[in-house]
Amino acid sequence: MGKRKSLLFALTFFSSSLLAQFGSVEVNFETRLLRSEEKQDIINLKNGIIRFFTTTTWDESYSDLTIPVHIQIIFEGVTIKGNEKIFNCQALFSNGADIRFFDKSVQFYYNSGTSLYYDPVLFEPLSGFLAFYANLILAGEIDTYEFNGGNYAYEMARDIALRGSASDYKKGWSSRIKLVDDLNRNIGLRKSRLAWYIAMDLLKDGDIERALEEINSMMDGIEQSFQDLGRDNHTQFFLKVHSETIARTLAMLGQVELLKDMKELDPDRRDLYQDALDSRSK
Repeated sequence: MGKRKSLLFALTFFSSSLLAQFGSVEVNFETRLLRSEEKQDIINLKNGIIRFFTTTTWDESYSDLTIPVHIQIIFEGVTIKGNEKIFNCQALFSNGADIRFFDKSVQFYYNSGTSLYYDPVLFEPLSGFLAFYANLILAGEIDTYEFNGGNYAYEMARDIALRGSASDYKKGWSSRIKLVDDLNRNIGLRKSRLAWYIAMDLLKDGDIERALEEINSMMDGIEQSFQDLGRDNHTQFFLKVHSETIARTLAMLGQVELLKDMKELDPDRRDLYQDALDSRSK
């Protein structure tokens, strides 16, 4: 069964552990700029983040996604604000595939004796920050099952960002509002990601004709994204991740004209598509 076909919709009364959308969660810290006592303060944070992602119910409609998450947090130092230590960081979030976010302006306080949990009403800098990116990754993943399926998760992320921008810990939140808005309105990329994953499932099932229809839809979405937003970084990253498979698939299917079209749509990897064209002529 292909990825699109294997999704099971959740029934109403499940425990939160059954409804967890994230599977493996890998967290890495870069702490060279912290003092020894500051490193000690965050000794329990890695495990706290892992539990936060894997035990929170993010969307009850999608229960078996088991999305892998890779998180890297680069600690840049600590600022004292009243009685609180504020950690200043950069962070990278990824699903290990075609979704990746880099955040340059992160601030949060953390007490090693407390548990992380997401409160939809009371804003807290660290759990709000983690929940924001959890929802962005979830939205991108759900979009590969259903057209605009990630809308709810994008709305949740935007609500978090708005509350963050109105809090005492405003740093970075205006940029996060823009990020979620840009992702949400990039309809071309959202169409492309859905079409691409459907195409891969159809190819596994041997349905070449319909797979080619979806690949054409994927390419139309890329063109729409460029028309609407220019050379958007997230669209570029999608192409970077999948370009080799796209080229190899089109060459295998003998789609010379589509390979030529991809050279124009993805000029950063023009040589890759030309190599695929050359392999067809040998």
